[in-house]
Amino acid sequence: MTEPSATAPTGTVRWDLSGFGDEIDADPRVQAAVMRALGASHIEVRSAWGTNIVDLSEEQLAELKSVLDEAGLKVSAIASPIGKVDVALPVDHEVERLGRALRAAEVLGAPYIRIFSFYYEGKAPEEVRDAVIERMTALARRAEGTGVTLVHENEKDIFGDIPERVHDLVTAVDSPALKLAWDPANFVQVGVKPFTQGYELLRPHVAYLQVKDALFADGSVVPAGEGDGEVLATVEALRDSGYTGFASLEPHLAEGFALGGFSGPYAFGVAARAFAKVLASAGVEAN
Repeated sequence: MTEPSATAPTGTVRWDLSGFGDEIDADPRVQAAVMRALGASHIEVRSAWGTNIVDLSEEQLAELKSVLDEAGLKVSAIASPIGKVDVALPVDHEVERLGRALRAAEVLGAPYIRIFSFYYEGKAPEEVRDAVIERMTALARRAEGTGVTLVHENEKDIFGDIPERVHDLVTAVDSPALKLAWDPANFVQVGVKPFTQGYELLRPHVAYLQVKDALFADGSVVPAGEGDGEVLATVEALRDSGYTGFASLEPHLAEGFALGGFSGPYAFGVAARAFAKVLASAGVEAN
């Protein structure tokens, strides 16, 4: 499996830059070309040719691998939709789908798979906690021993949307195969000051950084460092803590589409340049 860079020249903090390729274009060749033009060494795969990663055929996975190899790009994570379903579905429903995500990770050499912690419309979080923990535990057990780490993304409208519930689920599951992806914009969209209210609690479990920012006023997503997501403070704290992992651009700067947020090549470049300014302010290099 591909691992993030763990070393850098003396005095230099270096992270591996990645990004959600399908926010650029549906065609993975265009995705790869733009990521390389931005100086990225990795790409995060959510969909290709308009098909979600867990629905790609073996032939499509092989072709995608060939495209990325040709471009000299490695895969930082499989951005799966696992756990983005109602918690009332049977436990095995998402465990079986995770099998497809794990297969994609195997073919593409990805060390991480992004997952979520279930919708629960019409119920209170405490009513569904046990069901969520049961399902998250089953997912973690399925991933254990594969060499792949699941990273939970804090997203609005799922159980793990605020820091306290994110901490509850990751500590309750207590598996080496389950860590956290930090998404500052998503915290803002549920009324949380990410760094101020969540960083200290969650940092021991954070293994992956997703890069987008948002405004408290209306929840709109903006380039990193231009919103209320306390991105610079978080980057500086991660730097000081010894973080040497991935920073994955997920700009969401244009209208959404069926498989997630979208930006297009131009807006994706705007997002990359904004984050580059944040990294420069923090003295972090990215490649």
